[in-house]
Amino acid sequence: MTTDNQNELTNDPQELLKHKHEADKQKQQFTNFARSVSGTTPVDNGQVSPDKHHEPDQQNNMKDTENRMI
Repeated sequence: MTTDNQNELTNDPQELLKHKHEADKQKQQFTNFARSVSGTTPVDNGQVSPDKHHEPDQQNNMKDTENRMI
């Protein structure tokens, strides 16, 4: 799947942010559609349910701290 946005390469931060927001909006629309179609179907084992709370990963926290010190 190709879009016109991929043909317009740019390094302008505002344009990149605009394209990111457009992509995020499309992803959200697809997610909403998929959820409306699936209804109350249980989440597959390979997927993470947004309803479950997960403790932050200690290794990632340590890496974040290390990156902030650099």
